[in-house]
Amino acid sequence: MKTTKDIPLSKIHRASKLLQTGAKVGVNYLKYYGDKMVSSEEEAKERLNENNANDIYDSLKTLKGSALKMAQMMSMEKNIMPKAFVEKFSLSQFSVPPLSAPLVLKTFKKSFGKFPDQLFDSFNTTATNAASIGQVHQAKKDGKILAVKIQYPGVAHSIQSDLAIVKPIAMKMFNIKGEHSERYFNEVENKLIEETDYVLELEQSEEVAKACTHISNLHFPVYYPEYCSDQIITMDWMKGIHLSEFTQINTDQEVANKLGQALWDFYMYQIHVLRKVHADPHPGNFLVSETNELVALDFGCMKMIPDTFYNPYFELFKRDVIDDPKSFKKNLMALEVLRKDDSKEELTFFTQMFYEVLELFISPFQNDTFDFSDETFFEKISALGEQYMKKSNLKNMNGNRGSRHIIYMNRTFFGLFSLMFDLKAKNIKIRNYNTFALAK
Repeated sequence: MKTTKDIPLSKIHRASKLLQTGAKVGVNYLKYYGDKMVSSEEEAKERLNENNANDIYDSLKTLKGSALKMAQMMSMEKNIMPKAFVEKFSLSQFSVPPLSAPLVLKTFKKSFGKFPDQLFDSFNTTATNAASIGQVHQAKKDGKILAVKIQYPGVAHSIQSDLAIVKPIAMKMFNIKGEHSERYFNEVENKLIEETDYVLELEQSEEVAKACTHISNLHFPVYYPEYCSDQIITMDWMKGIHLSEFTQINTDQEVANKLGQALWDFYMYQIHVLRKVHADPHPGNFLVSETNELVALDFGCMKMIPDTFYNPYFELFKRDVIDDPKSFKKNLMALEVLRKDDSKEELTFFTQMFYEVLELFISPFQNDTFDFSDETFFEKISALGEQYMKKSNLKNMNGNRGSRHIIYMNRTFFGLFSLMFDLKAKNIKIRNYNTFALAK
């Protein structure tokens, strides 16, 4: 695989790279307008999306860091992103051009004052996989095979400038207006900063692994603090294939159900018992082992769930609450989805919209088991998203909705639903975490 010899680090250099990409996108639109004259609208739009996805991703994979991380986040938005973008941006989960060997050695020397071959019995300078924030190398020490994750140079220092560049685009895309919009970007910025703090990630990884050892068919690597730093994390090498690869080849429904139950129990236990959650549920963070068990990796993005948010949020998972207009409105107000300064039109519109969304969203929680292979459920979610994206009056309303905590909680649930659907997991017990909580 082609390697990266340097990463643009300065604000000017990174902004220049994105401006060049913007120019390419402009050319793609000119081609699109001509294409429409000789092809159908649908065919022309599909080619436009493919060209834009390729050009944007090629730029982001060079920048790496938070810019590429946002592509990774968008690749999970299957209900609102064009297929070409989802397919291209999903490469950021575990297939990015890695750093060249000299850059890897330089990063290692900076962290430990030693080169890898002075710490390990052997070290492969060629990365086995690379994602948005860092890349993984294989090493050996005292007979153990280890995974050494190395953070890309400079990514921690470029987060603010990257977000400043994409902020206007994001505000337009999600119709965010008003003086309180800054809190959403602060939430994303703080989480991205945390993901570049490998000391914090090590602490969170060991904590979650210890707390969740009782969950069946779920495993975690052992971590080695003596070979960790603020830019490097060393852990056991876990054999297996990425969850997305597994779902493409699996034909055993029993295995799919076993993995789905482990994945579901892992998330429900975190949310309802630990009150914190691994808020980055994409396939690149999970492996399926040779014995068909789930392996959880990468705990850089953990979201704390305060009671002030947890209580009204999960009240809305109850059928009798959302069907009672008074209780429904009370909890939407508590979550800042509805606001005191809303116009009558906004109150009516957003109350109806969130009722329809929640009515569908909470359906897996209304029975003891749920079939996540049900295509109808996911088609309805997709159709509802498209329906509201096309509402003309929504453009005139403030899309700045909800507590800042909603960003990562909703992302967690939609990401989890997507993984469960990809697995085609059936007969999943929804409330196993209650048993775990009692046992604790």
